[in-house]
Amino acid sequence: MVTNREVDAFRAKYRETQIGPNYRGWAHFAFTSCASLSVIAFAISRVHHVAPLEWLTIPVAFLLANGAEYFGHKGPMHRPRKGLGLIYQRHTREHHHFFTHDAMAYDSSRDFKMVLFPPVMLFFFLGAIATPIAVLLFLVATANIAWLFVAVAMSYFLTYEWFHFSYHLSEDSILGRNPVARALRRHHQAHHDKSLMGKYNFNITFPICDWLFGTTHSK
Repeated sequence: MVTNREVDAFRAKYRETQIGPNYRGWAHFAFTSCASLSVIAFAISRVHHVAPLEWLTIPVAFLLANGAEYFGHKGPMHRPRKGLGLIYQRHTREHHHFFTHDAMAYDSSRDFKMVLFPPVMLFFFLGAIATPIAVLLFLVATANIAWLFVAVAMSYFLTYEWFHFSYHLSEDSILGRNPVARALRRHHQAHHDKSLMGKYNFNITFPICDWLFGTTHSK
């Protein structure tokens, strides 16, 4: 079992070697939030006169995003894949050593770097995943479906960031005391147990795929 002393030592070394003096956690959080909300707002502004069937884009895109979250977390974030080693390194080797099931809360805003995705991931998600799929939907379906997909995809990305951020708040914070947030936090906290992290609780937001695939573990 990793002791708090070991966690403290890892955190101290990580802060010294990986978090630059100019890093500002709240600026990181604000950029992720504002950039994502801007894309979502723009996508919604392009949606007009939605046909009944086009509204199905919302639940379908949501479920696809939940599956992508699940398999991305279960796969390259916890199992080394050729060309994706940095993802495994940052998540399994760093995030899971910085935060353990009995040391979930960050100490200061400088620790946000170990909670939030790097800003470049927002551009990667938007440019390499959401945009190509949206272009395909423009070509084979309708503009409304394409823009709704972008809105849902970016909303899910931001929900992931906000939920994950809340799980690493102190338990006695306002969100930490909220019953729903507390239940989701426990789901994620169990995943941070090193004996469980490679097998259970891969959904960060809504544990739908964990339930479907039988990978839910309660502690």
